[in-house]
Amino acid sequence: MSDIKRGGDTSVITREYFDSLLVEMRHIDSVEPDLSLSLYGHTFATPVMFAALSHLGRVHPGGMAEAAKGIEQAGAVMWAGMGDEAELDAIIETGAKTIKIIKPYADESVVLRKIEHARRVGAIAVGMDVDHAFGSKGERGAVLRIPMKPVSLDLLKRYIKAADGLPFIVKGVLSVQDALKCVDAGAGGIVVSYHHGMVDYAVPPLMVLPDIAMAVNGAFPIFVDCCVERGLDVFKALALGASAVSVGRALMPPLGESGAEGVSAKIAEIGAELSWAMAVTGSPSIREIDSGVLRSRK
Repeated sequence: MSDIKRGGDTSVITREYFDSLLVEMRHIDSVEPDLSLSLYGHTFATPVMFAALSHLGRVHPGGMAEAAKGIEQAGAVMWAGMGDEAELDAIIETGAKTIKIIKPYADESVVLRKIEHARRVGAIAVGMDVDHAFGSKGERGAVLRIPMKPVSLDLLKRYIKAADGLPFIVKGVLSVQDALKCVDAGAGGIVVSYHHGMVDYAVPPLMVLPDIAMAVNGAFPIFVDCCVERGLDVFKALALGASAVSVGRALMPPLGESGAEGVSAKIAEIGAELSWAMAVTGSPSIREIDSGVLRSRK
């Protein structure tokens, strides 16, 4: 049984897919790369973002707000996951441009309240991780004993309408079918993601990403997360159609050890490797990375 479980470990499968992609070098006419990201009316220094995490008080006191300080220093985008209004207030107060992701609570009034709060305090976008519609693996139908429910296309449209012009991002998209429904709903972006460990044998985000990017045809920004550890991972995601890329677990040790400074330094380290990869592949900007620069080991 243990061998079967290891074989289906989605994180292992995703890491193996990242590592199966090889990079072709292109030196002639290469230039110093531009890593800047334009998103929702703001300009950021890097496409490397902080993932939509939560409950980081166990990593560092006031973990989410502390991480936001580091993200603001790095000139990056901050994402906030499951957390209360006070936590989002503390994150926003750091000055970090923040995207708030909300769970698909069974109580729709909770979702609407959180959307309105995010609008009021100045989040640059809001959204929902629809992949929690059936709760967590060990707690079917609930997350931390809070009931969840599936999100229909009509319900998604109502939530997007409630955002009242604030970009609404759908997190947990792992198929062309869902991506096209997000276009139909009027979403302002999607996150190609399976939420760490949610489903065994889930398709790696980078495997389905090119098909999704082709299908949505620039309708909105496409973000990617899951198992992103280094600049080359970010480069591969950008080459396959991502607009920007979130890092989660790789930022936890620096956050725990050095707080905001550790987060800022790690983002810079990842960005430096991304810049190097772009320089040696003739990629002048994050919007001009040719997918043909990647080859499959297999």
